[in-house]
Amino acid sequence: MKINHITNLPVLIGLIVLAALVSACQQQPREHHDSFLVFGTIINITLFDVDDKTAEESFRDMREDLKLMHEVWHPWEPGSLTRMNKMLEHTVEFSASPSELELIHIAKDLAIKSKHLFNPAVGKLSALWGFHSHKQSGVLPSAQAIHELVRQNPTLEDITIRGIRVNNRNPAVKIDLGGIAKGFAIDRLLTYLKQRGVHNALINTGGDLKVIGKHGNRPWKIAIRDPRIDTHKKQLNNKNTAASSDIVATLELNDNEAAFTSGDYERYFKNKKSKNKDKHFHHIIDPRTGYPAVGTQSITVLHQDAATADAAATALFIAGPKQWVEIAKSMNIKYVLLIDEEGKIHASEVMLKRVKFEQHREIIERVDL
Repeated sequence: MKINHITNLPVLIGLIVLAALVSACQQQPREHHDSFLVFGTIINITLFDVDDKTAEESFRDMREDLKLMHEVWHPWEPGSLTRMNKMLEHTVEFSASPSELELIHIAKDLAIKSKHLFNPAVGKLSALWGFHSHKQSGVLPSAQAIHELVRQNPTLEDITIRGIRVNNRNPAVKIDLGGIAKGFAIDRLLTYLKQRGVHNALINTGGDLKVIGKHGNRPWKIAIRDPRIDTHKKQLNNKNTAASSDIVATLELNDNEAAFTSGDYERYFKNKKSKNKDKHFHHIIDPRTGYPAVGTQSITVLHQDAATADAAATALFIAGPKQWVEIAKSMNIKYVLLIDEEGKIHASEVMLKRVKFEQHREIIERVDL
């Protein structure tokens, strides 16, 4: 009998090992995905190493939270912010919801630090250009109308908030939180996920994103797209040449780090009445001129606070190659990569240490921030 037990021992060990391997495979970390349409943008959420129940409940709760944020902060659809903007036109004191004021407080602080290049009070300019619509008309606003709004110089410093009471001294103020709402939403959602015990996640809002933890045994990896990829592909196809990479560079994100990009390719229109059909007018309006900002194709910033990264990406895009260093220092932004109108690179030294270029690009400015 003992001999028989010894003879069958390898079989028994094999069965034990096989069962262990099957069990290990069943316990492999699982990746869950969900998408929501909010603020006119598809928000993609990836959860890593969580069970099915936690993922399902988290997605359900986040969907409800995002729906509420959309209703409160949308710049032109009926909701809390549109009602608030109607009250601001009359320059009389009124009460506002704490859910509105929380984000306005943050936006005001960042606007001041950006020297009002990030300026959520210029909603009337955005509307004048037709960007407060799901479909832009393709017609330029009049120069006189633009000049009049710029002359009135609306900023969030025109607004005084005491508790829930709001005063406004400038009837030209119309609040548009589109330059910060996505970042704020990401921060809020990731805080919620951490409270649920989720330690590895990525939230991507149309290319602007923030991560916590890792993607398995490696960091989350992102790409900085070529802002002129469509033009480059067309040129290469005309020459029957193989297309180059669609991305300028890649980088790995650390735990609790956000990456936000502003580009002139995101929302734009071509003037139907212009002879130059290739000229396009993008949605990032320079509050100093009233026209789309010039000098920059795209800018990417990293920061641990997604709301700050969101606002800074707008401000630094408007600042352009001549002023980005000044504004980055004012906003305490350390990681910056700017692609100017000629496709050349301006960047902070610490950012250059992080990125891996996938295209050959001339680096003409390196700065210690």
